[in-house]
Amino acid sequence: MTTTTATTAGTLLSEDQLAIAETTLDFAREHLAPHAVAWDQDKHFPVDVLRKGADLGLGGVYVREESGGSGLTRADGVLIFESLATGCPSVAGYFSIHNMVAWMIDHYGDDAQRARWLPALCAMDALGSYCLTEPGAGSDAAALRSRAVRDGDDYVLTGVKQFISGAGASQVYIVMARTGEAGPRGISAFVVERDDPGLSFGPDERKMGWNAQPTRQVILDGVRIPAGRRLGAEGEGFRIAMNGLNGGRLGIAACSLGGAQSALHRSLAYLADREAFGAPLLDAQALQFTLADMATELAAARALVQQAADALDRGAPQAAQLCAMAKRFATDTGYAVADRALQLHGGYGYLSEYGIEKIVRDLRVHRILEGTNEIMRLIVARGLTGSLR
Repeated sequence: MTTTTATTAGTLLSEDQLAIAETTLDFAREHLAPHAVAWDQDKHFPVDVLRKGADLGLGGVYVREESGGSGLTRADGVLIFESLATGCPSVAGYFSIHNMVAWMIDHYGDDAQRARWLPALCAMDALGSYCLTEPGAGSDAAALRSRAVRDGDDYVLTGVKQFISGAGASQVYIVMARTGEAGPRGISAFVVERDDPGLSFGPDERKMGWNAQPTRQVILDGVRIPAGRRLGAEGEGFRIAMNGLNGGRLGIAACSLGGAQSALHRSLAYLADREAFGAPLLDAQALQFTLADMATELAAARALVQQAADALDRGAPQAAQLCAMAKRFATDTGYAVADRALQLHGGYGYLSEYGIEKIVRDLRVHRILEGTNEIMRLIVARGLTGSLR
């Protein structure tokens, strides 16, 4: 977070939370922001920098301390991911996904599974990827076709996963595959490792944004794994996947806030430095009003994200609905604010060296991943109409 962000939310944050936010912001300023444009242009995945973040506890934000993690709350996490995204939304987005994977193993794994994977995940010596989406099953995730067939003490996995962040670079993959009937009750969750025979990856996708992390297909061609790699019981995979996504949606919402906050601050600096018609552009009331609207909308989105994070920490019945609201509102707002920041920069905003157009490109996908914003509306609507039935 920035100073403005901390001031805006100061009445809601503890001293420890303010310290977490400032420490992560310092990391983003030193290790992410100076390189973000170059990483985007070179399509470079900065694994060495991820591991520096792990030294601060950023590899296992929600993992219990006894499992090697930081033991922080969702309310802490949204501060962390917003702060990271001020430096680079693409890298911050991968941090969020990696932490979703680590939390799922910590929360749903047994002692042996936690001991096997969490130390390396928390240190980011091993990276994690989340494999739910398929070429024919995006928004309708319960229709996935990847299969896991029991064969003695093993499962054999076959199928293709699409749009997988970190694919190829990650060592640990949480894979949702069908073990039973059609629909969500027939899905189970498994942990697949990069070196498992039969696992391969498609070529790097050529993307509009998020270029500082790889996105590839994950191809499972008869991947045989021990039954001890299943997370939870058979048929629980869809519930596990959805519970993981509640936190993931908050992470991506927070990344949108951080990227947009950075765009707003860049706009303030640009308008203060730029003159037109004999006066600084920052003195123009029309532009001041635009800046005021941008700041107000971000503050409103931040408050909703914090409310949803608190609900998820408390296990409130409406937590999933609030996470969907926060994801929809914060990602739409963040993108709109970044787009206005580009407009305020005029032609310079369109140049890569100013970093604004990269933020716009990075934030655009936030309205799609972790559940499209149309699906977020559906979740919220079902919560509203379900209460009347």
